[in-house]
Amino acid sequence: MERGEHQVSVELQECSEAVPSLLKMISSNEVAGFDNVRRSETSIFPEPMNIPESSGHQRKLSISISMPSSPTRGAGSAASKNVHFLDDTANGFMNGDLGSSSLASNTPDNTQPKKVKFLSQPMPKGSVFGESANVNHHHPGIRKLKDKRFDSFKTWSGKLERQLSNLRGKPRESHVSEEDSTRSSSESSHVSNNVPVDRYFDALEGPELETLRASEEIVLPGDKTWPFLLRYPIASFGICLGVSSQAVMWKTLATASSTRFLHISTTINLILWCISVALVAIVSSIYLLKLIFYFEAVRREYYHPIRVNFFFAPFISLLFLALGVPPSVASHLHHSLWYILMTPFLFLELKIYGQWMSGGQRRLSKVANPSNHLSVVGNFVGALLGASMGLKEGPIFFFAVGLAHYIVLFVTLYQRLPTNETLPKELHPVFFLFVAAPSVASMAWANIQGSFDYGSRIAYFIALFLYFSLAVRINFFRGFKFSLAWWAYTFPMTGAAIATMRYSSAVTNVVTQTLSVILCVVSTLVVTALLVTTILHAFILRDLFPNDIAIAISYRKPKPHHKRWFHLRNGSSDHSKDIENFLKFADSADSKDIEAALKNPTTAEATSA
Repeated sequence: MERGEHQVSVELQECSEAVPSLLKMISSNEVAGFDNVRRSETSIFPEPMNIPESSGHQRKLSISISMPSSPTRGAGSAASKNVHFLDDTANGFMNGDLGSSSLASNTPDNTQPKKVKFLSQPMPKGSVFGESANVNHHHPGIRKLKDKRFDSFKTWSGKLERQLSNLRGKPRESHVSEEDSTRSSSESSHVSNNVPVDRYFDALEGPELETLRASEEIVLPGDKTWPFLLRYPIASFGICLGVSSQAVMWKTLATASSTRFLHISTTINLILWCISVALVAIVSSIYLLKLIFYFEAVRREYYHPIRVNFFFAPFISLLFLALGVPPSVASHLHHSLWYILMTPFLFLELKIYGQWMSGGQRRLSKVANPSNHLSVVGNFVGALLGASMGLKEGPIFFFAVGLAHYIVLFVTLYQRLPTNETLPKELHPVFFLFVAAPSVASMAWANIQGSFDYGSRIAYFIALFLYFSLAVRINFFRGFKFSLAWWAYTFPMTGAAIATMRYSSAVTNVVTQTLSVILCVVSTLVVTALLVTTILHAFILRDLFPNDIAIAISYRKPKPHHKRWFHLRNGSSDHSKDIENFLKFADSADSKDIEAALKNPTTAEATSA
């Protein structure tokens, strides 16, 4: 509204006594920062004045007058009287200018009026607070906290956040935009149901099923970095396997008869064991938080046909901690500990091995991968621990189960069926998992039998040959980017070194002793280098945990017209009319109209036909 377009006439009762000078009249809507002064005095008008405009709407006008704060010049009587305004004063006010003549007529002796202290009037609720709140919503930290695109993977789907907001007295907004509601319903339909195993094979590609196919879509935003817990994979327990197995190796170096000439102190074993305990506790705690806050992500990793093997890794790490416990901490372990640690293996194997045998999409020939060794090697590690604790029947049971399934797995992986893809360079280190099972099996059978007999030596020689056949292929294990898969080097190499020391104790000579020292040095250097590299990528480069695309696939297959639109968008200009037909029917609720539009032949096609 332009100033001065309207005139304001105000009639007030006349008064006989002189009143204090009029200091100023203002509009609360025209003064910036008019929100920080106390409202202690009363306004002349009990309600704002509504001034009609030519446009048909009204503008609220509030007028406040500053009254004397001390009882001088008859303030008491003046406060109870009304003030008389002249028309020209009102006109000057509406024009935004109170002339000196108007003020002089009301000011005795034509003195200069005092400076004015403006008093605030009640402001419409939410006028300033709402604007500031809207501004705060654009803050990156606030947006990250209020990002609802990850709610579909949260355990409580945002219920906990709403409860905390209500406790703070700031209830969450009840209104949701149509776009957000549509996206939320779409994500919930993609996530709420269990993802069948065939969807992993259809949506992902590669030997480890980690790469998303071009025709697929993910239910999480791909244009930003996801929360840390969503990016934290179950494969992180490979670090625990590498470090905890080092504690076992250094304990064997200090206690084996064939390596006593090295005079290794058990202090190294104690330090490494304490580090392993701390590392297992940290990694397990982080993944437990993921289980609590993002249960859907953990469930999808469990149903992933390849990653399900890594769920054996936490319990194998605990078995290594029990095997590597320093003599100063505990000389003997109670038998009940073995039963507690082996119970998870029994339940996991009943599920995994049953799927291998029963067929379907999870049959072994379909999901065979070097990481499947993790689901077998736990049997031999458990048998090794149980036999060292004096048990017999339990260790033999797990050794037999592991041996039967290792033979089948070894043959399946060794022949590499024509339908299986070749492992990329980034996953070549997992080939060392071939060495892990026979190495540990040789030691387990030696503890069960009581000596490193022919059965133990056969298993050890198989492991040694596989180790050398991989070690000589230097080009096979270089020239690719670092990842957590590199930790697959450590655990099998350490197992081979420990088995060599056990063999050297049975067959003691310079060759076996030298081989034991060489394998132990190589294993220690590899673990140290990988630990430093992992810390560098995790805390300095911060690229150790990228977005985990494999867990964000949609439950349903993409619609056919989506694929068609993808090809139209990336195709040649000959399909311009098809694109126009697609856009014409894009807003239609019936998908058949869209398909009809896509299948509608163009004039050129009809002519050529």
